[in-house]
Amino acid sequence: MGKGREREREMAEGESREEDYRRRRERNGEFREANCDDNDYRMLIVGHMLPLIATRSGDGNDGGDQQQQQQQGWKFSWDEDSLLLQLKAGLPKEMEVIYIGCLKVEVESGEQDEVAATLFEKFNCVPAFLPLDVRTRFYHGFCKQTLWPLFHYMLPLSPDHGGGRFNRSFWQAYVSVNKIFADKVMEVISPDDDYVWIHDYHLMVLPTFLRKRFNKVRLGFFLHTPFPSSEIYRTLPVRDDILRALLNADLIGFHTFDYARHFLSCCSRMLGLAYESKRGYIGLEYYGRTVGIKILPVGIHMGQLKASLQLPDTKWHIGELQAEFEGKTVLLGMDDMDIFKGIGLKLLALEQLLTQHPTWRGRVVLVQIANPARGRGKDVEDLQNEAYGIAQRINDRFGSETYKPVVLVERHVPFHERIAYYTIAECVVVTAVRDGMNLIPYEYTACREGGSQWDAGVGPIPEPLKKSMLIVSEFIGCSPSLSGAIRVNPWNIEAVAEAMNLAITLPDSEQHMRHEKHFRFLSTHDVAYWARSFMGDLQRTCKGHARQRCYGIGFGLGFRIVALDPDFRRLRTDLIVSAYKKSSSRAILLDYDGTMIPQTGINNPMPSPEVLSVLNTLCNDPKNFVVIVSGRSRNILDDCFSSCERLGLAAEHGYFYRYPIYPFCHQLRTINRFRSVVKSAGLMMTIVKLTHIFYMQVAQRFRVGQM
Repeated sequence: MGKGREREREMAEGESREEDYRRRRERNGEFREANCDDNDYRMLIVGHMLPLIATRSGDGNDGGDQQQQQQQGWKFSWDEDSLLLQLKAGLPKEMEVIYIGCLKVEVESGEQDEVAATLFEKFNCVPAFLPLDVRTRFYHGFCKQTLWPLFHYMLPLSPDHGGGRFNRSFWQAYVSVNKIFADKVMEVISPDDDYVWIHDYHLMVLPTFLRKRFNKVRLGFFLHTPFPSSEIYRTLPVRDDILRALLNADLIGFHTFDYARHFLSCCSRMLGLAYESKRGYIGLEYYGRTVGIKILPVGIHMGQLKASLQLPDTKWHIGELQAEFEGKTVLLGMDDMDIFKGIGLKLLALEQLLTQHPTWRGRVVLVQIANPARGRGKDVEDLQNEAYGIAQRINDRFGSETYKPVVLVERHVPFHERIAYYTIAECVVVTAVRDGMNLIPYEYTACREGGSQWDAGVGPIPEPLKKSMLIVSEFIGCSPSLSGAIRVNPWNIEAVAEAMNLAITLPDSEQHMRHEKHFRFLSTHDVAYWARSFMGDLQRTCKGHARQRCYGIGFGLGFRIVALDPDFRRLRTDLIVSAYKKSSSRAILLDYDGTMIPQTGINNPMPSPEVLSVLNTLCNDPKNFVVIVSGRSRNILDDCFSSCERLGLAAEHGYFYRYPIYPFCHQLRTINRFRSVVKSAGLMMTIVKLTHIFYMQVAQRFRVGQM
């Protein structure tokens, strides 16, 4: 009872806070109806990292003293490679965009206020500064050692495998960081006017903290990693907390149908929620709210690629690479040094290619760009050692003084240099064993369309046909959208090797046809289209917010919103008590399973002595007529409530009923229409024997009908 009163008080306080806020906005003339022009609204984009590059001005051995360098402060610039910055191309030009996230560098506590003011004034960015120990447990702990492996289908079967076992302190740091982000959002949000778009697995519980502050905040979330199947996800100890937190968003986005299907399956199996699809839109009903599910792969920024192709640095790098690999067929791999990228499998496939097809020795080169690892641990070290070992073995076996089959580039490659590698490569090979999306094939295709061959001395040399070839793993998010790519199972080394041979031996006309198909798709499904489509669905999903009456219930990460019809009025306990006392005749109908006894009491249906005492108290009042309605048999109800003589019973959903003091009777004399159901009892019993979650109870009304 104490928890119930506390929950009612929390609901009332939440409603009162929101109503007070709305009244203040109306008095100040700031409130706008929900159907006004959405282009006047702001978009708050929340991600783990801000789309900024931060450097200390004066960094380096310039001989300046410490005080001089501190006065010089920081230099900030936009990170053109950041997806959060690129998606702005798909938002209305009139819409103001505010970014919330962390910086990629450490800022001393004494400088944080000044840096925050500068970023908000010049970049519309709100930085979240995290304590070092919290950030380490958050990012390198829960994000990279728990969520990242699990979402990529790696279970922590041992302390040294799959990121290690679940660590409660890592989870607490994760929740703490999400609270810090919520506080930063609250500093700038105008909940009636703004949209909030949260990105990726670092901030999966943030929707709960924002929804708790403002019940009707318009909130979208997009997951940029795979979402695992329910059999994998259910091993996470905090699985329900994360699912319920995501469901506090209005729209949840995924790159592929498989990821969305896995999420819906988890909601069904762990939370008992069903989804429905109407006119192409998928929605989950969650306490009166419809949570939309968006399926759309992200695209690339075509304008940025076209501009970068024309840069002098890009053209120079293209010339340098063409001279370096003159007469060679270049296969390109571009991956992070990550255990899920399949770098070792790719190198083994090249070794198999050179073994099975000796004619390619001295002619084919695999350039593998290995970006620095984002995570830490023994798995990353083992991956690096494996890649170095295989590359060295291949070069020793098939290489010479003038020929190296494997060129391993172990550094961060700038964007313009990356474009140069795309332009000179005949084929891109992606053998990731699991990846959320992977935009490398998209970028490569666009560069091959816009990249003419360059000679350092002569200038541009036009190609007769635009062509590109892709070998992609079937386990990455972009694979379904690349119908002309050669899809492979990266674990099948021989098949990947044959795919390499096929890709570089296909006729030019076939390569051109596949290239044209891919380029048409990515030209119309770029990052602007992706952002515009998500924004449109978010507006549609949130359209009815102003008409709903919302109440917050639950505690901590179990908080959720109950959305009700505008005409709904919440029952007040004092009014119920007053009406009860004033009435002269009362009919009280009570449920049994889940009300008189817990839902788990299938094998023990007997109510507690306290429940029987309350029932007798109600029944002894001559103004009360109390009836329990149940699907259970009349014999069970007779046994359970034999001590309540003045209690009415309706057994088997009302087929048998008993007035107080009188014995049971039934409504129908014959029920021949039920005989076909009774004949199915044998089949039903077979199903029961084959499963452990079902049981069969033969109702007495069927036995009566059979006689």
